[in-house]
Amino acid sequence: MNNIKTIFSIKDLEHLTGIKAHTIRIWEKRYQLLEPERTDTNIRFYNLDHLKKLLNISFLNNNGHKISKIASLSTQDIHLQVRELASKGHLENHAINTFKLAMLDFDQELFNKTYNALIKTKSLSEVFYELFLPLLSEIGTLWQTDTITPAHEHFISSLIRQKILINTEMLQAQNEIEHNNAFVLFLPDNEIHEIGLMFVHYKLVAKGHRSIFLGSSVPISSLTDILPYYKDITFLSYFTIKPVKEELASYLAEFESELLNGNNNQLWVLGQMTQYIDSQNLPTSITTFKTIGNLVATIS
Repeated sequence: MNNIKTIFSIKDLEHLTGIKAHTIRIWEKRYQLLEPERTDTNIRFYNLDHLKKLLNISFLNNNGHKISKIASLSTQDIHLQVRELASKGHLENHAINTFKLAMLDFDQELFNKTYNALIKTKSLSEVFYELFLPLLSEIGTLWQTDTITPAHEHFISSLIRQKILINTEMLQAQNEIEHNNAFVLFLPDNEIHEIGLMFVHYKLVAKGHRSIFLGSSVPISSLTDILPYYKDITFLSYFTIKPVKEELASYLAEFESELLNGNNNQLWVLGQMTQYIDSQNLPTSITTFKTIGNLVATIS
């Protein structure tokens, strides 16, 4: 595939592996762990095999193997030791690196193989908190530093959404809801980061609640259409980049006026933009949460 990234700078390696560029250079000089290629103008660069090897070295080193010992192994032996460690209960430590490689190669089979191995011993919640959230955080940094492209981010995000959706649908088929209350999950105008909200949707369904997922970029005016259908509604949203800081107060005021007055409805909000909300002066019908875990812990 022409859009697969196969050439990396030493800074790319640092961002992808967490190993400082200075350390990589020392390992090259002292142990000949990597042999970078060079351009016609003598600028060093690395290929995908270099990255895979360095990720494996990082995994072994983080699990107690001395770098001098790793340096004495062939690339194949390094790979075999990684597989052996992963099979002995260290799979989750290696999984994030494997997910990164799946992302860089646009390799859906590798992603699914890694996920299926994890889900044999872990719940979706454990995989999400322990692996998907840290991975998504790293991906945000990698995208900002131009180590990966938006295509990589969209690819891996789509696969994560798929896993959450499949698990949610399985639970929804089992639920029988008799009460007339509902959680309504939505993202505000021009907000598209929905994975966190999808996971909250999954947790609500898992606890037997009626959870209605409306998705991204939903205007306040459209939310009013749902008011006649349910007695008590808890609206739930995730503010990652929208509304912008300067518009938060007016957005919340409009939301309260249109959807929370004269009823028992509530608005729950989480996401990084909540740091700019003055939670001390919010009406009692609006609550902010610092993390997904904090919010999920309040759901009975």
